Amino acid sequence: MKNDYKYIIDLQNITKRYPLENGEYYQAINGVSLKIAKGEFVSIMGPSGSGKSTTMHILGALDTPTSGKYIFKGKDISSYSNDELAKIRNKEIGFVFQTFNLLPRTTVFKNVERPMIYGRVPKSERIDRVENALRLVRLEEKANILSNKISGGQIQRVAIARALIMDPSIILADEPTGNLDTKTAHEIMQILQNLNDQGKTIIVITHEPDIADFTKRKIKIVDGKIISDTKNRKGDSV
Repeated sequence: MKNDYKYIIDLQNITKRYPLENGEYYQAINGVSLKIAKGEFVSIMGPSGSGKSTTMHILGALDTPTSGKYIFKGKDISSYSNDELAKIRNKEIGFVFQTFNLLPRTTVFKNVERPMIYGRVPKSERIDRVENALRLVRLEEKANILSNKISGGQIQRVAIARALIMDPSIILADEPTGNLDTKTAHEIMQILQNLNDQGKTIIVITHEPDIADFTKRKIKIVDGKIISDTKNRKGDSV
């Protein structure tokens, strides 16, 4: 994609409506505008039904807006087809989900390797890239263990390694600590902090204030609108 852009993400007055059976519609987000620059560490917060999940789907090119523009790395992708959006997701966005989404009877190595197979990365490159990604999340010694034989925190670290493997422009983490105890959740967030310190752009969707405190910028969404967007001093020292 083009390199002459100021922001990786530029949402301009985005709305999203979903039709209801009675002919009316549900307004999930209403006039969201948001800019995210390279290297930022951002949390998007909000209660259930606030619109944060819909915003995440649009940010992650999993859905398109009803109106408004989504400028991604200088290019308007608001009306991209499903195939075009799939290319954006595969090459530009690394996803980390609450439910991990790993293959349980497959080794840690092969789980991390999978996106490269889909991305047609030559086999000669894949070993080094998997080893480097596992080293970043401190799991290189678990490479040949089945993913259903490690702890929940380790599984989520594998998911982070998998998200990194295609060197995406952003890492989008949707409630990445939701299934973890507090200590393990904070360890996961510290890993994301370390990755951000190395220059990775990271967006975390969460409803937990202590998780948002790890980030450097906190955005709050209520009733489909951004109600606050603040720098977070705690994010540098949690």
